[in-house]
Amino acid sequence: MDPLEAFQTLDLRVGRILRAEPHPKARKPAYQLWIDLGPLGIKTSSAQIRDLYEVGDLVGSLVVVAANLGTKIIGGFPSEVLVLGVSDGQGRVVLLRPEREVPLGGRVY
Repeated sequence: MDPLEAFQTLDLRVGRILRAEPHPKARKPAYQLWIDLGPLGIKTSSAQIRDLYEVGDLVGSLVVVAANLGTKIIGGFPSEVLVLGVSDGQGRVVLLRPEREVPLGGRVY
């Protein structure tokens, strides 16, 4: 498989966080997120992003997610998409976000 084909196996999409709350049963501090992916519907995710983000920072913001990795149950909560981020060098996750408004559910390419 060539590199472009490998990249295209991932379904990376843009969504808007509709709701965020602390995930009380996660082993590491995390949020439970509800993310609107437009035509793909609302998906849930458990994200370990509490070091840099408060609930108020998250609700209404755009994020990039991997939408085709399957559902994982984390502390009893279904995590249907993986919210993407990168380490800031100190182990804290910085979210990957579009710099401006784009259609919800838009594919990253």
